Amino acid sequence: MDAFLHQVIAGLATGGIYASLALALVMIHNATRLVNFAQGEMAMFATYLCWTMIQAGWPYWIAFAATIVLSFVLGIAIERIVIRPVERAPVLTTVVVFIGLLLILNSVAGWIFSYTIKSFPSPFPSGPPFGLHIVSSHELGAISVTLLVLLLVFLFFRFTPLGLAMRAAAQNPDSSRLVGIRVGWMLALGWGLAAAIGATAGMMVAPIVFLEPNMMTGVLLYAFAAALLGGIDSPGGAVVGGFIVGVLENIVGAYLIGTELKLTVALVLIVGVLVVKPAGLFGRVIVQRV
Repeated sequence: MDAFLHQVIAGLATGGIYASLALALVMIHNATRLVNFAQGEMAMFATYLCWTMIQAGWPYWIAFAATIVLSFVLGIAIERIVIRPVERAPVLTTVVVFIGLLLILNSVAGWIFSYTIKSFPSPFPSGPPFGLHIVSSHELGAISVTLLVLLLVFLFFRFTPLGLAMRAAAQNPDSSRLVGIRVGWMLALGWGLAAAIGATAGMMVAPIVFLEPNMMTGVLLYAFAAALLGGIDSPGGAVVGGFIVGVLENIVGAYLIGTELKLTVALVLIVGVLVVKPAGLFGRVIVQRV
C-alpha cells in the first residue's frame, strides 16, 4: 500500500508539472487556434537562465522570480517579433514557424550551454517531509508550487480587469476591438503569461529529469496528452488532465508496462482521445454549418 501511495503522490507531483505546461498550451491555442510546439523548448531555455543565475551565486528563489519575469518578457517578444507577422498566414506556415522556433531554441541552448547533462538544484530539503517516507520533499514542494501558480492564474483571469480583457480578446477579438480592448497587446500578454507558466514547469521538473536541451521533449508530449484529455480549449480541463496523466503514467508504468514504455501512455492517450472524444472531457463541441 505504501508503494502504491508513493506512486500516486509522485504522479500528482509530475501531473502538476504537466498541468502547468498543458495550461500554457491551451492559452496559446485559445489565442491562435494552433498548438505551440516550441512551448517545451521555451521552458527549457528559461530553466537554463535560472541555472545560470544560480551558478552565479544568486539565491534560488530570487533566481526563480527573475526567471519568471524574463520568461514573461521573452514570451511577449516572441509573439511580437515572430508570431505577429504570420498571424494571418496559412495554418501550415504558422506550424512551420512553431517548429522552426523549437529547433532554434534547442540549438541555441546546446550551443551556449552544451549538451552535457547538468544537475539542477532543488530548493526543498533532501529528507522526507514531516517524517513521511511515501513522498519526497521535492515532490511535495512541486505540488505546492504548481498549485499556487495555478491558483494565481485562476484568480487573475477571473477577478482582474486585465485578465478579463485577455479572456475576451482570445474568445472574441472582433467584439473586443469594438469595446476598446487592444487585442494585439492582450494576445502578446497571453504569450508572456504562457511562457512564465511554462518556465515554472521547467524549473520544477529539472531536478527530476536533469538539465539538458532535450529535457522537455517527453514532458511536452505528456502535457499535450493532458491538454487533449481535458479539452484543448478548456484551461480547467487541461489542469485536471495533467493530474490524471501524471497519476496514470506512474501507476501504469509501475504495475503494467514498466518504466521503459511509460512514454507510450501519452501516445495511447492522444490517439484514444482523438478517436473516442476529440473535444476532451471538458472541451466544447463546435458544430459548423457547411
